Amino acid sequence: MEENNNEVIAMPRINERAPEFKAVTTQGEIHFPNDYEGSWTILFSHPADFTPVCTSEFMTFANLEDKFAEANCKLVGL
Repeated sequence: MEENNNEVIAMPRINERAPEFKAVTTQGEIHFPNDYEGSWTILFSHPADFTPVCTSEFMTFANLEDKFAEANCKLVGL
C-alpha cells in the first residue's frame, strides 16, 4: 500500500534565508551558501519553462556580471 505524503515545503520568500544546497552547474559544482561567504549573493530563478522575459533577465544579469563583481556580489541563476 502506498503512503500519501502531504508534507508541504514552502519556498523561501524575499528577505528569508535560502536553503543550503549542492548543485552541479555550468560553472562546476557549487555548495550554497558556503561557496559565497564574505560576499553579497543574488540567487535568482524562474518558476516555469523559459519565456522570452526569463531569457532576457538571465542575459541582463550575465552582461552585468563584472559590475556585480566590482560590488563584491556574486550571481547564482537557476
